[in-house]
Amino acid sequence: MPDRISLAFPGQGSQYVGMGKTFHQTYPEARRIFDEAADLLGFDLAAILFEGEAETVDSTRVCQPGILVTSVAILEVVRERGLLDDVVLGPTLGLSLGEYTALVFAGALQFADAVELVAKRGAYMQECSDRHPSGMLSLMGSDLETAERLCAAARPSGVIGVANLNSPGQVVVSGARAALEEARSRASEFGIRRAIPLKVAGAFHSELMDEAATRLRQDLAKIKISTPEVPVVSNVTARPTTDAEEIRRNLAEQVKAPVLFQKGVEACLTLGTTLFLEPGPRNVLCGLVGKIAPGTPAVSIDSPADLEAFAATTTGKGATGKA
Repeated sequence: MPDRISLAFPGQGSQYVGMGKTFHQTYPEARRIFDEAADLLGFDLAAILFEGEAETVDSTRVCQPGILVTSVAILEVVRERGLLDDVVLGPTLGLSLGEYTALVFAGALQFADAVELVAKRGAYMQECSDRHPSGMLSLMGSDLETAERLCAAARPSGVIGVANLNSPGQVVVSGARAALEEARSRASEFGIRRAIPLKVAGAFHSELMDEAATRLRQDLAKIKISTPEVPVVSNVTARPTTDAEEIRRNLAEQVKAPVLFQKGVEACLTLGTTLFLEPGPRNVLCGLVGKIAPGTPAVSIDSPADLEAFAATTTGKGATGKA
């Protein structure tokens, strides 16, 4: 019985200096995606991603479009090589920002619209972060109930709440700096093994992003969203959908709502997914899938060598590119 493959696309935190460079150098279809993005954004995204300082690449305004464009460039090469032509596709999903890439893959969003939306999304989230000193904290060895109890204990110090349900034993909370510091100092009282501050600009997926959600909702109202060719799992509901208006609502809500990635992976498994494919920088989602569903294969494509390996398993032949 053939694998039923769900594509999973990475979100903020997967970025690194040089992401996408080897694909840009090797495959003309990848270069075309980066060139199109430069025209849409009004600056040379590839130059920043390939040669820029880590601080610049990590900034919300750069890394959000950067991750989307890199993932789409890799995806374009995978498609051009015909590696998805004869496979059985399950629902597609992404982690936060990665949901936009999933929608491009599924044909619900045009690439140009996705780039412009993500660039605005990153800018709005950065502006909210600048106004509200805040951040995110990864709780290792915590379940959802424990994280919620810790947040309740820290809430007198400021806004704080669950932001990401990533995998068993890993919950991310988001909020004001004072509340996060209180939560970090008291984590051991709740049996949490470690509380690790994340390198992000602010309290993503919290009520401190309300204004970003409002502004993004206005932008989304002007964008055409088509019925996706495969169901797309929403981060907000953890349910696959093909309803364009539901997708529009969820994308705006997603900025301030918890990301239910673990539940989204579990939904794919319920619908028969037997392999997850992660085209994009790093292999963060493969690691999460390994914790959510031990024994379920998860394959990352972040280099031409990764592409060759995947091609060999799907077609029995390598995938060559011409510069």
